[in-house]
Amino acid sequence: MHPIPAVPPYRVVGLETVGSTNAVALDHAYKGDAGQLWVVAGRQTGGRGRRGRPWASEPGNLYASLLLIDPADPARLGQLPLVCALALADAVDRMCGTHRLVRLKWPNDLLVDGAKISGILLEAAVVGEGRRAVACGFGLNISHHPELADYAAADLAGLGYRVTPEIGFGALAESVSRQLDRWRHEEFSGILTDWLSRAQGIGMPIRVRLSQDELHGTFVGLDEEGRLLLRGADGSMTTISAGDVFF
Repeated sequence: MHPIPAVPPYRVVGLETVGSTNAVALDHAYKGDAGQLWVVAGRQTGGRGRRGRPWASEPGNLYASLLLIDPADPARLGQLPLVCALALADAVDRMCGTHRLVRLKWPNDLLVDGAKISGILLEAAVVGEGRRAVACGFGLNISHHPELADYAAADLAGLGYRVTPEIGFGALAESVSRQLDRWRHEEFSGILTDWLSRAQGIGMPIRVRLSQDELHGTFVGLDEEGRLLLRGADGSMTTISAGDVFF
């Protein structure tokens, strides 16, 4: 694994192989780490997606998690997946030299021509003295991509962009730092507007898979907290906080 660039004021731990960068980050939190810590790995043996689905994590892609401790009032943490998705979308443009290459699928998937190029997983835990630790995990398909059962997938190399994981991490770390500063010090409405400007599928029929159900309707947009608004065939509006969207 090549040296990982420093990203002050954040600290960086670079590892060759881990089970999961999120798990390593949360382990640091349980041991009293103050946060502001990036964990970057060349390979994951136990990478996970949403709902515990396995995520292929072989060398050549970017695998990184940022540990935050008490990043915001708990009521605002539902906004964080959108902040992370917007940061990664901006980072992809920076590392590829493109303008608005990716579209965003709620809440935090990045798409290019309808194919998924990333995975973002946020995991939270309460650690010593009631501190809330959040691991923001990013996986970006740089050199290769997994074959997914429910989605088309792609990678930057296959799309014609020559990027290394080290360049990718530098762009990601800078973008995440900038978007987190916005989130902490400005109204969320600005981030929400930027997210919506990249949104895929507004006005389209979608289905949303929940933990115990599946809903069908029209993707109207997001509410002021970033929750999905789904209009049913009877005109009723449903607000959804978490789910998998399919077009």
